[in-house]
Amino acid sequence: MEFDHSRDVAAGRRFAFGANWRQFLGAIDERRIGLAEQSLKQLLCTEDLSGAGFFDVGSGSGLFSLAARRLGAVVTSFDFDPESVASTLALRKRYRPDDPNWTVQTGSILDAAYLDTLGQSRVVYSWGVLHHTGSMWAALGNIDRLVASDGYLILALYNDQGRMSLIWLSIKRFYNKLPQALRWLVLGPALVRLWGPTCVRDLLLGKPFRSWRNYADDSIRGMSPWHDLIDWVGGLPFEVAKPGDLLEFYRSRGFELIRLRTCAGGIGCNEYVFRKLASVDAERPSHT
Repeated sequence: MEFDHSRDVAAGRRFAFGANWRQFLGAIDERRIGLAEQSLKQLLCTEDLSGAGFFDVGSGSGLFSLAARRLGAVVTSFDFDPESVASTLALRKRYRPDDPNWTVQTGSILDAAYLDTLGQSRVVYSWGVLHHTGSMWAALGNIDRLVASDGYLILALYNDQGRMSLIWLSIKRFYNKLPQALRWLVLGPALVRLWGPTCVRDLLLGKPFRSWRNYADDSIRGMSPWHDLIDWVGGLPFEVAKPGDLLEFYRSRGFELIRLRTCAGGIGCNEYVFRKLASVDAERPSHT
């Protein structure tokens, strides 16, 4: 399914992702960092990234840049949103001040000239980002140039739910049109819709709010249910993709699928790990 985002982009209607990530910074602690490290280990089937280049495309809070750095990677984080860049810088200052192996920059995955300055890396990570650019397929086409031969591309993209995705797009547009003080009119019903059944189930099992309290652990990503909810409801631009379309897209570009975890046709992201075949010629220098 393809959405027309021209009117949203032209009107400057874009969710304040960076502001949400800055609020999330206060929740980041050693436990959440450890969960983020565990997530990367599982995705890449490794305990150690020592010396490996790691591009965090759309770094947001910087949590996974920090996790990669703690695993030994040489990290380059970049984001289009100034507040996201500020969040990543603040996290680096808190945990790894003056670290020469963690670079934080302002940059867009849609800016080919900027991407040319980066070269290539062994691991390119972009989780829940490219579907918010307003030009998702262009972003997907650009990001493969950053992956070194025999390197890995890690993506999470919203699942195409057909008609329901169009409904969510309308909800997101309405949410972003509202003044800040009135956004609870959308956020409240969304909270009930998305979390109500789970909370009822937990209550019936005699474990009230267990899933909400353990969200960071159950997702194995160290994330916050509240901040993820706000990101979902407000996240605009908003595009979606079917797994089959994405697999074909990257197969034609010399990638093989290593890992796929779907949301079973429902709401949320499908998760992909691709490997760039060694036979694919690398035209740019590799940061390994």
